[in-house]
Order: sequence, then structure tokens, then C-alpha cells
Amino acid sequence: MKKNEMQEMNGGKLIKMPKGQKKTSVKKDNPWLNNWLFLAPCLLTLALCAGWPLLKTIYFSFTDAALDSLNDFEFIGIDNFINLARDQDWWIAVKNTFVITVVAVPLETILGMMIALILHKNFKGRGWMRAIVLVPWTIPTIVSARMWAWMLNDVYGIVNELLIRVGIIDSPIPWIASNTLSIVSIILVDVWKTTPYMALLLLAGLQSLPQDCFEAAEVDSIPFRKVLMKIILPLMKPTIIVAMVFRGLETFKIFDLVYILSSGNSATATMSVFARKHLVDYADVGFGSAAATALLFFIAFLSIFYISFNRKKLNKLS
Repeated sequence: MKKNEMQEMNGGKLIKMPKGQKKTSVKKDNPWLNNWLFLAPCLLTLALCAGWPLLKTIYFSFTDAALDSLNDFEFIGIDNFINLARDQDWWIAVKNTFVITVVAVPLETILGMMIALILHKNFKGRGWMRAIVLVPWTIPTIVSARMWAWMLNDVYGIVNELLIRVGIIDSPIPWIASNTLSIVSIILVDVWKTTPYMALLLLAGLQSLPQDCFEAAEVDSIPFRKVLMKIILPLMKPTIIVAMVFRGLETFKIFDLVYILSSGNSATATMSVFARKHLVDYADVGFGSAAATALLFFIAFLSIFYISFNRKKLNKLS
């Protein structure tokens, strides 16, 4: 065999390469660069649609800007945040936001899990039942909030009328006129609307579980309670945690439902409603931007803390 001839192994046979032909090398793709190229359109869209308004809001929070004079303002440092910390209505809004989140999200998770377990069963009409369950979630929030505001009205609302006819109450209850009952009403309406969303997430998690475990439990006639506690819930923990994190962050910035049901009442306002009231109603862009920025940092802090706290557990369970 000549020195200027190259030989390659192909299927156990030696193939002589033509004289003067060099062996080509294949350049490997850079996965890091490819990942960023795929993410670039999404990141650019987020930067234009969300990044610039966010930076502008943070910038205004350090000024005394007003709605009628956005081009004429002065830099005042952290005075808005100091005044925000001294504002009693702000801390009422913080308390209301935490109460709604802490109560509504577990209720939505429990009810969503129950609905997901029912829809996971194989029965006639399951497809129609899944579509019907999603109806409350598909209705726009502003429409469902206005609908429930009419239904809960203490004068002509159908809820009081039904409760009186059944004999549960003797006189109409001011569901959205009372501060305490207004928070309860907001939680109930939020649970009614968002439970289908949680059921959809949890149902997807149920369908991804290994079905042989359920078949083995059914063959061995194991009670459903033990199957739920020993098989379903342990395997569903990562899905449940992720669903509660996403829903908790969404509930923490709740606005439209609260604003429509309570009409912006300070005693039942959330942090989003408080920020909107000062930005628009009071035309105080600087102070309202400080409230919006504080809400942003609240959500960021809770997200980082919760994800960091559960990272090891999620990795272990997954």
C-alpha cells in the first residue's frame, strides 16, 4: 500500500481513498450558542414588551412624577418607599393579598386534585365532562367578576334569594358591602374560577404517572385511600408543588377580580389595586410606581425563596 493513499474502515472492508484527497473533519455544533439563538426571539420580545415598562416603573418610583406632568419631575431618592412603609392602607393591602393567596391556593389545589382524580377515571362522557369543567376558567375574569357581583348583591342577588328560600338565612347578607364578607366573596369567586386550571395541571400530572402501579393496586384490591396516600400523592408531589408555585404567584398579583367586586375599597384592596389607585385615581405616578415596585420585589423574593427551599426536594422526588 502506497504512503499517499489513505485507508478507511467501512463495514469491515478497506476502502482506498483517491490520491491527494484529505480526510475531512466534522465540526461539532455549539449547544450553548444554539440554545441562546433559539431563546433570542422570546428574550427580545420580553425586553421590548415587559423590560422597558418595568425599568420605567422602577425609575419613576424614585421621583415625584405626576400623571399630568410626566416630563416635569424631580429625583427624590427613596422618599416614596419611606412614605409607603408608613402608609397604613398599604399594609392592609399587603395583609389582604397574603390572606387571599394563603386561603385560595390550597383550596384550589385540593378541589382541583379531587376533580382531576374523577376525570382521570375511564367513564362514558369523560370528554364532555372535561370540557364542561373548564368553562369557568375560560370565561374572562372581568366578565365572571361582574356576573358574581350581580349574583352576590344584597338587594337583587340570586345567591341571597336561594339561601332565603332554602331556609339557611332569614335576611339578605351584604356579601360585597361588608369588608370581611367581601374578602370571603373574593376568595370564593377566585376558587370557582381557577379550580379548573389547577385540575387541568394536576390531571396532566396524573396521566403521566406509570399506570402499572394502579393496575397492580386494582388487582390486589387495595383501597383507594391507600392508593391515594401511598402512590398517587408521593408521585404527584413535584407536579403539585410546581402548580401551587405558579398559582400562588398569579394570585399574589390579583387585581381585576378584587377591583370589580370591592370597587377599589381601601379596606379590601390588594397591592395591585393599591398601586393602581395611586397611579390613576390620585395621579401620583411616583408613589404608585413605588407600590408597584414593592409588589415586584415581594413576588421576586417569594419566588426565589420558595424555589430555593424546595429545589433539593424537587430534585430528589423527580
